[in-house]
Amino acid sequence: MQRKASTGSCSVTARALQVLEAFAPDRPVLRLAEISRHTGLPLTTAHRLVKELADWGALEREPGGGYRIGLRLWEIASLAPRGLGLREAALPHLSDLGHITRENVQLAVREELSVVYVERLAGRDAVRVLTRVGGRFDLASTGVGLVLLAHAGQDVQEQVLSRPLVRHTEKTLCAPAEVRRALAEVRRTGVAVSDRQVTMDAVSVAAAVYGPENTVVAAVSVVAHADAVNPHALAPLVQVAARGISRALGARLRSSVA
Repeated sequence: MQRKASTGSCSVTARALQVLEAFAPDRPVLRLAEISRHTGLPLTTAHRLVKELADWGALEREPGGGYRIGLRLWEIASLAPRGLGLREAALPHLSDLGHITRENVQLAVREELSVVYVERLAGRDAVRVLTRVGGRFDLASTGVGLVLLAHAGQDVQEQVLSRPLVRHTEKTLCAPAEVRRALAEVRRTGVAVSDRQVTMDAVSVAAAVYGPENTVVAAVSVVAHADAVNPHALAPLVQVAARGISRALGARLRSSVA
């Protein structure tokens, strides 16, 4: 899920961001003409911005003449505190969870009305997932998204539920009443189960990660083959990992905090 820059803005910064947002997982390399087409910018404007971005290191030139996102941009982005500090605190616990379950393990935060994945460890022979580190997804259908939405403010929940919900499979919860019941269940049990809501072969089990002020700052999940695991058996393992990360972040966990 990719955010779009406003095409109505004419500032240099907004146009440079439009150039960067033209790149996506399914188009990691773009030629100048393609950048112009995806952004709607005149070719001369796109050429000037691409040159400036490449000179700075935000873009890199490919031998074939195309451009891709540059390493300098990754260096800057890695300084984001919610990403770097959270990831460092979480990695030992994510690694343990992945070792025990041999499944995909994910760590995510909420950014506005989307899930952003901070880390993902792939299990050997694990089920295919559609997520990637740095990628976005809608809140209501994923395990981590349900956790983050359940603990978000009422205004955030209403914004999400007032919009059309994306249907990924026949199992995806798209009725607001269904999602509200799922969120209530997350708050009651401390665990979210997304059963074949994103793909028909995967189930996700997620739990909340708390920060120093005992507020939910992230969510951790295991994603496994839907026909090969019992989600209720995975839940305690995910909760143990979530509590470990929470303590590493300085949370003072009460017995009621899962």
